[in-house]
Amino acid sequence: MKKGKVSILEHELVPLHEVMTEREVEELLNKYKIKKEQLPKIKASDPVIKEIKAREGDVVRITRKSRTAGRFLAYRLVTK
Repeated sequence: MKKGKVSILEHELVPLHEVMTEREVEELLNKYKIKKEQLPKIKASDPVIKEIKAREGDVVRITRKSRTAGRFLAYRLVTK
């Protein structure tokens, strides 16, 4: 990273994004009885996806803070 440049991941409004392992993805798909392609999508060109170096075909877990639920998990399939 260039000197003086702040990571987008450090911004308070950007929730935690994590690339899931193959095992985690398999467990998620089995739990909800869905196929990977049925997950909501996120573009590989998204700034956060670029920053975490996720690739097309990866599944990303997004953890958001929630006043009512405490935390909310969302899952996205990275696409072109």
